[in-house]
Amino acid sequence: MQTVKEKISNMTSSTKEHVNIGKAKVEEKLEKAAATTEEDKRLAHERKEAKEARAKMELHQDKVKHLEEKLRAKQPQYLHGYGYDLDHEPALETEDTRAPPYHLTAHPPPRAHHKH
Repeated sequence: MQTVKEKISNMTSSTKEHVNIGKAKVEEKLEKAAATTEEDKRLAHERKEAKEARAKMELHQDKVKHLEEKLRAKQPQYLHGYGYDLDHEPALETEDTRAPPYHLTAHPPPRAHHKH
């Protein structure tokens, strides 16, 4: 299911890219028609090239986002809700070298309830 969703999202992003490139070409033609010097025409062409490059970059960024969403959906859901952040490893960030009283992938020991 996620693969189909990824493919549809990629097709949508690709269509968006083609529309943006088409708009850039039309804008270039309009700018060239209104240009009075060769420099203005070259500037219009460079703007079109930049817009095309931006559209292609956005397509690739969208594809990465779609693949990340697909992979995130495949991560085991049973770990969520137990205080585990799969994208964040706190043991690597602390300077504390002491080992925890339990293994990092195990459930922490239950807290004792004290009456005061």
